[in-house]
Parts: sequence; structure tokens; C-alpha cells
Amino acid sequence: MIFHGYFRSSAAWRCRIAFNLKEISPEQTRFVHLRRGGGEQNQPAYRAINPQGLVPALETEAGVLTQSLAIIEWLDETQPGPRLVPEDAFQRARVRGFAQAIACDIHPLHNLRVLGYLGQHFGQDQAGKDAWCRHWIAAGLEACEAMVSPDSPFCFGDQPGLAEICLVPQMASAGRFGLDTGHLPRLTAITARCNGLDAFALAAPARQPDFEE
Repeated sequence: MIFHGYFRSSAAWRCRIAFNLKEISPEQTRFVHLRRGGGEQNQPAYRAINPQGLVPALETEAGVLTQSLAIIEWLDETQPGPRLVPEDAFQRARVRGFAQAIACDIHPLHNLRVLGYLGQHFGQDQAGKDAWCRHWIAAGLEACEAMVSPDSPFCFGDQPGLAEICLVPQMASAGRFGLDTGHLPRLTAITARCNGLDAFALAAPARQPDFEE
């Protein structure tokens, strides 16, 4: 496996956590700098790997996989280690719903290309972009706070999995854009619990070889 990612990408971060929980490592990691030279993700060499021009991408013997949730579920179905998605159909749907609330509804509204478009076409400065991000992240995370189980140590049970894989990077993004998450006690506690585990701590952006301030 060859993994293409970027230290700050929430989607690539999710995959790094999944690799760690499964206790596996790609044979190679290739870093795609999303800001250098107009974005290495937009260069023809990378577009040939992922036509969307997004990270992550995972090259496998069978071909290239894109989109973090698809990659994570493929890992869960093909690699040994703890399950990341529950076997029970109802619980599996609950976890997927929570993960998709973050990956499909919250995260896309504050990714790099959307913020760039807000600046280029709507004249938003950094303060305006940050306010946009705080609004949509807060709305989404408040819904997620209401989704999680009230009496389990993690989102839906006793072990972290796909839900936490999506939650931890999203909570970090909330902090990066200046959102106070103190009104989200369950999500805050779960995030702290996850960050105390090596699988999550070692996947953090600051621990990656391509990290930049």
C-alpha cells in the first residue's frame, strides 16, 4: 500500500488513526502539500492517481482507493485487528450516520478549496472565513453531541472506531478556527479519552514527518 496524505488534512488524519488502530502501516507514505505551488494535489501527476485532486488516496494491489470513509471501511473488511465498524446492522448504521454527519456535512464546508472560493469570489478575508467555519462546525457538532450514547466511554460503545476516527480531527479543526467547544461535554470527554491512546496521539498532525507550523 502507498498512502498519499497531508499532515493537516482531516481526511488523511482519519486514515492514519485507522492504520494505527489496526496496527498496520502502508509500505510507503507520500506527502501531497496542499498549499505549495498552487497545491500539489492539482498537479497532473497526482490527478492521475486521484482525479478529484483530494487527499487521501491509497494505492493497493487492486488499484487506487479514494475518500477516507471508503478507505477505512476497506481496511476494516480486509485487514486484521479490532473492528472499526460494528458487526450489528443497527449499530453499524448509527456509527456510519455519525461519521457521515462529520465527513459529509461538516468537514466539506471548511476545507481548503471552499475557503479559497469564499475569498476569491465573495471577498471574504480570514476573519470572515473563520466566522463561516465556526458557524457550520458548531451547528454540526451540536447535532453530533445529541447523537452519541450518554452512558458509554466512547461514542457508541466501549472501544473507539469509525465514529471517533472522524470526531477527533473535527474537534481539532474546531479549535483551529477558534470555536469554543465547552458546551459539548460528551464530545470533549470522548476526544480527550481518544487522545490519550497511542493510536490517536501518533496520528496527530504534529507527529507527522511533513508537519509545518
